Amino acid sequence: MENKKGLMLVFGTAIISGFSIFVNSYAIQGTNAPAFVFLKNLLVALMLFAILAFFGSFKELKKLTKKQWYKLVAIGFIGGSIPFILFFKGLQMIGKEPASVGSFIHKTIFIYAAILAIIFLKEKINKWLIAGALLILSGTYLFATPKFSLVASQTIIQGMIFVLAATMMWALENVIAKHVLKELSGTIVAFGRMFIGSIFILAYLIATGELSAIAKFGQQHYLWIFVTAMFLLLYVLTYYNGLKLVNVTTATSVLSIGAPITSLLALAFKGQQINPYQIYGVMLIFTGVISIVWMQKIVFPVHKILKVKAYGRG
Repeated sequence: MENKKGLMLVFGTAIISGFSIFVNSYAIQGTNAPAFVFLKNLLVALMLFAILAFFGSFKELKKLTKKQWYKLVAIGFIGGSIPFILFFKGLQMIGKEPASVGSFIHKTIFIYAAILAIIFLKEKINKWLIAGALLILSGTYLFATPKFSLVASQTIIQGMIFVLAATMMWALENVIAKHVLKELSGTIVAFGRMFIGSIFILAYLIATGELSAIAKFGQQHYLWIFVTAMFLLLYVLTYYNGLKLVNVTTATSVLSIGAPITSLLALAFKGQQINPYQIYGVMLIFTGVISIVWMQKIVFPVHKILKVKAYGRG
């Protein structure tokens, strides 16, 4: 079975993600997205550095080899910089109304992560994984009811493409991070991702001449930066420490639970009630997660054991 502590941490990440995407879809509106992301990610990196220093983990950071730093640079570039810019620009372009579109696309990350994990990490695929993936995808769609309109504006379509590109890059980052987590702690990997990623985003702002946008931020912007940074801090702390203990496929599948949370918050904010399709969606998502997390870890191994015993008696 998967490590219970790891599962609990990733479940916590899923809940945090559900709230975070909803809040960010509002916080990012009317701002320069890359500048907003830079300040938020840098703040998270500084807080992670403080946590490492407070808990005496700074020694582990100083002992990192060049090879390990190169791996953290890869994580920072693939997971901590470009996808953040793409994702938040995408949310900004999609807008407030169909916020569930961004949530739905982001929660398809488990599909790409599973494929990459099977190829590069040799994670095994079986009928429970396939069934669970289909159930999660169907349930997420029913609950989020994303507005994929054929007459959507070019801006919204481009925003969807940005969010999808970011999601696929984060899927790749998950595979790289899982490999690095064999040697390093989840908090160290989270720090490397956010700190190095912030450096890349800063380079982007300088290259594009957007660094000056920071000067236009007011008190309200900085309040949003702080709030979203706290969500992100909790996200990376729980997720990378959880990913260290469970498979990539399992971790990214559990994240799909965040989509209903995002949509519930959107419904509550609009004063709307949940409909039957969304109830079915929740049921499908949880059934899919159970299929991936527990069924393939309990039923599938038991089935193999019984099969071996039967073969032995034959």
